[in-house]
Formats: sequence, structure tokens, C-alpha cells
Amino acid sequence: MLLLKKIVGWPAAVLLVLVVAACGSVEDDYEIARFDRLGDELVMNGVISTSTPDDLLVALQKYPKIKRIVMLDVPGSDDDYANLEAARIVHERGLTTVIPSNGIIASGGTDFFLAGKTRVVVKGARIGVHSWSSDEFSALDLPKSHEEHNKYLNYYKSIGIDPQFYWYTLEAAPPEDVHWMTEAEMKRYRVGTQYTSML
Repeated sequence: MLLLKKIVGWPAAVLLVLVVAACGSVEDDYEIARFDRLGDELVMNGVISTSTPDDLLVALQKYPKIKRIVMLDVPGSDDDYANLEAARIVHERGLTTVIPSNGIIASGGTDFFLAGKTRVVVKGARIGVHSWSSDEFSALDLPKSHEEHNKYLNYYKSIGIDPQFYWYTLEAAPPEDVHWMTEAEMKRYRVGTQYTSML
């Protein structure tokens, strides 16, 4: 989940980037994830990277009353291990994750969102999922018992997400594409804990 690809035809207000393979680096014109304070929330934008766990901890130490992370444009990660580490910080601190009506998350961004103890999806939000690949193989090339699946399965288990969600993402779209979840799919896999028409 490391190589980023721009998708043509998305609204100009949001630069949509898909994480399509585990063999590259963040493009120079796409920002590393940052956390900006807005009132009593942190607004998150950008690609989750090696620095994200530390950046998140710094923001939470600077603003200890923060309880919510609003994910505005988080298209994926270029470091899966750092992504899961940052997500566990969110979960262990009992933070709420929010996708606003104009929010877009995909791939590793979706995994990060799932770490929220409370997960708010506002009508209009886009949540993307797909399979992953590396230089040597794709996820679906491996048997379900293969150890490469374990870091994701263990992560989902640790945050209370049904492991069936992981297998669903692998089937939903190939690494070079993305599937935008329907509301029914979101509810089936309990992606959100609250669905609302407005914040």
C-alpha cells in the first residue's frame, strides 16, 4: 500500500490519491499527513507516513483535550506499520474518528479511521477499500493461512472489527483500483458506529 496514483476526474477541491501497491513512495506533490487543530478537534489531511505516529503524539501532547480526529482527505499510507501504530494510538486513547460530508478516505486511511472508539460517518463521505500487493505477490495470491495476512487480521481483532472485513477489502477491488463502499456495506461491516446527515 505504498505507491500513490492520482485519479483523473475527481472534484478539483480534493486531490484524490490512491494507494495502489507496496513498492513506491509518496509523490512529491502530495502532502504527508498533518494534524491541524480546529477548536476541540484535529483535522487530518494527507498520506500516512513513517512520521505519522510521532506527529500524532506531538499534536495530542500539545492539545491534550482533543477527543476527535476529523479525516478530511486521507487517501492511504506509504508505511503500513506506521499506519497501524498511529491507529493503535487513536484506539488506546479512546478517540473519535469522523469523516465529514466532503471527506475522502481510502486504503490505509480507512484502516486508520476504524481505530476510533466512536466512528462518525457523515452522509456524503467517501470510504474506499481495495486489495494490496508487493513486488513479489498480491494479497489474493496468498492462502488465507499465510503469515502476511496476520498484521491486518491482528489489527482488526485488536480494535474490535470483524476480520471478515479484511477479506472483503481484498475482494472488493484490485490493488490498482478502489471500491467506494455503499452505505449498506458500511453498516454491514460496522465501519461506522454513528451515521448522520450533519456534524
